[in-house]
Amino acid sequence: AGWFRRLLRKPKPSSVESSLNSSCSASSSPSSSSVESSGSSPSTTLAGSVCPSLISVSDINASGSARWTKSYDVCICHSEVDLELVEELVSYLEGQPESFRCFLQLRDATPGSAVVTELCDAVQNSHCWVMLITPSFLQDPWCKYQMHQALAEAPMANGRTIPVVKDVDRKDYPRELRSLYYIYMAVKEKSFKQIRDTVVRYLQELCQSSTSGTD
Repeated sequence: AGWFRRLLRKPKPSSVESSLNSSCSASSSPSSSSVESSGSSPSTTLAGSVCPSLISVSDINASGSARWTKSYDVCICHSEVDLELVEELVSYLEGQPESFRCFLQLRDATPGSAVVTELCDAVQNSHCWVMLITPSFLQDPWCKYQMHQALAEAPMANGRTIPVVKDVDRKDYPRELRSLYYIYMAVKEKSFKQIRDTVVRYLQELCQSSTSGTD
């Protein structure tokens, strides 16, 4: 009887702690939602609550960080039609305190090199891959090729492939990406921040894993 009374008097976890735990659980589970029709936002996106990490931004930027094992932090996969929007995104990411290193094909590809070689090298030498899924992306065979290369490179790596959806109907969304959370670009500035936060989270996890492995 005594232990039963103590159990009844045991304090319940605070609402803040419960909220944090539920947010962490939600952010790690696969998305069951698909892309909504153009103009409406999805019920579940990649940019949910991010669980706290033991690795700080300063640790990510440290000279011995696992971040520097690859040439780029982010590879942007997009169609030429969407270049103006992508240039804004690259400018935003490169202007952040982390000074993200972005691969932009028309800017960073080696002149005279084969397209296939450049696309494969960009995927292999980048930590994260942002897929700007637009109607033009879906019609571009090179975009689809790069998407498949990214999925083949790290099919189970959480946070490396970041789908960003803009003006695409549910029926047209790539089936290959439906197991991943995505960002729906309704408000450009908000979406840019979501992309930045997702890349930071991946780099934090990468650095934390690297540090744990050397202990």
